[in-house]
Amino acid sequence: MTRMAAVTPVAPATAVTVVGLDAAGAPPHPALAPVLATAGLVVGATRHLAAVPIPAGADTVTLGPLAPALRRLAEAVAAGVPAVVLASGDPGLFGIVRRLREAGLPLRVVPAVSSVAAAFARAGLPWDGAAVVTAHGRDPRAAVNACRALPLVAVLTAPGAGAAELGAGLIGWSRRLLVAEHLGTAAERIRAVTPEQATAETWADPHVLLSLADPVPAGSAHADAAPADPVPAGLAPADAAPKRGAAGGMRADNQPAAAPAGGWALPETRYAHRDSMITKSEVRALVVARLRPRLGRLIWDIGAGSGSVGIECALLGAAVLAVEKDPEAGATIQVNAAAHAVHVRLVAGHAPAALADLPEPDAVFIGGGGVDVLTAVVARQPERVVLTLAALDRVAPAVGLLRAAGYTVEGSQLSAARLADLPGGSIRLAATNPVVVLTGERQ
Repeated sequence: MTRMAAVTPVAPATAVTVVGLDAAGAPPHPALAPVLATAGLVVGATRHLAAVPIPAGADTVTLGPLAPALRRLAEAVAAGVPAVVLASGDPGLFGIVRRLREAGLPLRVVPAVSSVAAAFARAGLPWDGAAVVTAHGRDPRAAVNACRALPLVAVLTAPGAGAAELGAGLIGWSRRLLVAEHLGTAAERIRAVTPEQATAETWADPHVLLSLADPVPAGSAHADAAPADPVPAGLAPADAAPKRGAAGGMRADNQPAAAPAGGWALPETRYAHRDSMITKSEVRALVVARLRPRLGRLIWDIGAGSGSVGIECALLGAAVLAVEKDPEAGATIQVNAAAHAVHVRLVAGHAPAALADLPEPDAVFIGGGGVDVLTAVVARQPERVVLTLAALDRVAPAVGLLRAAGYTVEGSQLSAARLADLPGGSIRLAATNPVVVLTGERQ
């Protein structure tokens, strides 16, 4: 039998070479000089074109709108003219490689150190458990919610969606922000600030924001304290990094927003609660499915009780606000969140008044409260509203209110019977109280 040798894919001779310029300030990759020497077309931002020697006979395209550059690159490939695209750091990380591939251009990519890697290196922090998101060219709420939900997040920012705007969205969360400006230049600056301090600053674009869960417990008198002084290169505040094993610390499976290893719809015994004031696991399974939690979404858990619904949404990557009027229940929520190593922000107060100044939710669970709470929730027009009702006379008014607010409504009554032991080794079925689950989806 003839054995076939392994073949490594090679870019065609007319491929566009995409070269990253090192965000850490190192010299350009050695591959850049020979490809520039033969280039007939060089594409890049103004600062990138100014940073390298452009051959005298080469045409240049300064990046602004991408369409003209794509057209020129396609023409160069068709004509067999060598073309080079200059980019920042690793152009395959939220960079131009995706758009060039979508345009059908054959590529050879020579990456450099990404701005994210450089920012973590400058701060002296490990980042193998970090989530990397971007606020460039998209709704920045998803980036804010990722920072609210996870202990270690890097955000690639954009004008109008930078540290000031993201910091404003993180006020009330125990977070410390490291803002890296002008990476790899003489003006490089990395500062550690609180969310409040970030909103008061003007930051140079583009910059990288690192969001770190504050190891000081929420509610501590020092929870919002953070140094405002610049961070020396290679160093960071001693308490800036999340502590391993603390609530919100790095997951052992290196999946910062993966499905929880221990599962969800956990038995009630996995939560501290009193007087059985907890959403039963069978009901919780449907409620969490209807809320559709994931990274980038914000969930309100109103009348949170033990916090079990919100905690399981947080385990699936969502940011969670738990609204609870009972101080004892609020303390229980914090205990349960710490036990499951997730961050749930507790809002102590009576709904609907407590909802007034909260950030806009993507989905809301109402586990406690009357018509006034539902009225306040639908006025905010979240994508989905899920509520559980034990009293049948409350079902019709809730359905009517949701429909009047523009929601399509579906509902189910859940009635579970659990196995229970009898004397002598027999088994019986023990019924749980039936519950109606209503789901409103915004049209």
